Amino acid sequence: MKILITGAAGFIGSQLAHRLWKENNDLILIDNFSYGKVDNLKFEDVDFENSIIKMDIRDKEGIEKIFKENKIDYVYNIAGIAPLPDCQSNPCEAIDVNVNGLVNILENSRKYGVKKVIQASTNAMYENETKFPTVESNFELPTLIYPNTKYCAERFAESFCDTYGMNVTCLRFANVYGPHIDCLRKQPPFVAYMIRELFYDRTPIFHSDGNQRRDYIYVDDLIDLAIAVQKGEGFDCVNCSSMVNYSVNEMYQIASEIMHKDIKPEYANDSHYWEKYPSLFEGEYKIKESILKNEINKYSLCDNTYAKEKYVWEPKIDIREGLKRVIENECELLERLKDN
Repeated sequence: MKILITGAAGFIGSQLAHRLWKENNDLILIDNFSYGKVDNLKFEDVDFENSIIKMDIRDKEGIEKIFKENKIDYVYNIAGIAPLPDCQSNPCEAIDVNVNGLVNILENSRKYGVKKVIQASTNAMYENETKFPTVESNFELPTLIYPNTKYCAERFAESFCDTYGMNVTCLRFANVYGPHIDCLRKQPPFVAYMIRELFYDRTPIFHSDGNQRRDYIYVDDLIDLAIAVQKGEGFDCVNCSSMVNYSVNEMYQIASEIMHKDIKPEYANDSHYWEKYPSLFEGEYKIKESILKNEINKYSLCDNTYAKEKYVWEPKIDIREGLKRVIENECELLERLKDN
């Protein structure tokens, strides 16, 4: 099969590309490298650096050329702006990439007969939900820019399915972790951040009291489901989660044990997380304190029953094994950087 992966130099996109390549698929990989990294493209058995196309999913002419010249069977649209503060501080860019970028992919998929589009969505859409575990069919609408871009993207995907009879599945990821998770960016994901700080024997700074709980999904389990949903028809939204959640403190304790570290974390005010984005506190209307507090202390737990029943899928990697694999990979990367 011929498969297009957008955001292929990112953490999830690169891991997906590697799996699909090992299963003998013909891949077309694109990334604009605003978040993706060349290092993510290098594996022991293959290097995608010379085959990836540097392109933005909003590039109308470039994207259409790819579809026109290749008979693409499946599209995985993983490209997007995911860091929540980045989206909040630059909403026009976030909407343009996460919504208009997908629409560009959908329109070309329609014109050139793609069998199925799999869209990277998010459990962040459940930010205002109070009933747990959250299910796909019923939830309170989101507030912040990032989850709203993904919510709007889903609505446009559903519109294409209803209007043209296309097939699109939106995978609502829980907190994804695994090898190649980005520990170097300005605001790393929590798992990457705590590993980096422990590696350098620095005291990590957590927000609130560390008792907030999130659900996590190992990247290989996510990819298993991403491949399984190829067979779905029409429009569909599917939670991708382990249906188990852990607190910040529990995650840090497990990582500390694996890394044989004994460093007590410090705890900062809820607003500390956002301080690297001063534009949110400027202007006539500033971001509400209640929003800062709610986001930091958000509880998440997604129901994965639908994925299990419809797609015969089951997460396999528990949190300790998953963290062990991530730690080995990230520490190897940080060692190389230290040597250079």
